[in-house]
Amino acid sequence: MNQIVRDTVSTATEVFPTFHAEELTKGGNQARILLNGQIYSLRITRAGKLILTK
Repeated sequence: MNQIVRDTVSTATEVFPTFHAEELTKGGNQARILLNGQIYSLRITRAGKLILTK
């Protein structure tokens, strides 16, 4: 079973959770993210960039 790796990134005043995009997509190139009842699509491009669309 794949487990999402969670790291933290610290700034001077806050700590943010950090996720590996490849883990979110489970080795593929796309994942769906749900926020406030809306589904967003996260895609890894061939150039290794991330695109988030509604």
